[in-house]
Amino acid sequence: MGEFTGSVAAVTGGSTGIGRATVAALARGGAQVVYCSHDPATLREAGHALAEFGDDVTAARADVRSAADMRGLIGLAAERYGGLDVLVCCAGVQTYGTAEDTTEADWHTVIDINLTGTFLAAKAAIPYLRSRGGGAIVAVSSVQGFAPARRVLGYSVSKAGIDALARSMAVDHAPDGIRVNSVAPGPVMTPLVTVSGNPDGDADRDGLNPVIAPSGTPNGRMAGPDEIAGVVAFLAGPAASYVTGATVVVDGGMLANPGRVLLSG
Repeated sequence: MGEFTGSVAAVTGGSTGIGRATVAALARGGAQVVYCSHDPATLREAGHALAEFGDDVTAARADVRSAADMRGLIGLAAERYGGLDVLVCCAGVQTYGTAEDTTEADWHTVIDINLTGTFLAAKAAIPYLRSRGGGAIVAVSSVQGFAPARRVLGYSVSKAGIDALARSMAVDHAPDGIRVNSVAPGPVMTPLVTVSGNPDGDADRDGLNPVIAPSGTPNGRMAGPDEIAGVVAFLAGPAASYVTGATVVVDGGMLANPGRVLLSG
């Protein structure tokens, strides 16, 4: 039996990247999982990729910017599988620009999806978690919330906000038995990765089809989505029973060497 046997999870942004890897990690651990995306194409792709889990994994089209959609997602998990024990918030986009040239539309897009989307999912999930005697919420933030690159103003603010949101919810809902943590990845091989070697380049402004670039981490590579999902699953599971209000950095040592100093033997 796996560590999540008998548990029910919901994952936002579960059709690609870290989200899809998280759905797989939780399902392999025995959880029944409902995941969402706003994009039908990626939901179809994820359906094929996650087919091995059969009826224990369910996809739903939902937009994290919609409170009604988030209530529907959580309600679907409870109706289909009997309750909710874990929420993982992975949905995210990246926009580019400084305070001067970021458009108001781009600002609202990145804040609404990354930060408000996490809030709305948690708001919908907390009553269900409480009714089960507690549970876990894990939100995916970013090292950009600690150490922004150039021209990612909205993204870095949204991710720092996720860390603060997780800490605040951890304090508020500890009496309910609900643990809340965040995971701050460094560069990961997902569709959201952008051109770190060209900080003045916009790549695709919606961040959906970027160019993979060198990671700048001391270990010289990017993470795979599974490597981040493993940390997410740990925080969601019973082994992390005394961990709440934490942001776990998973960045290949990037923040340990913020100047990216090259050392020779």
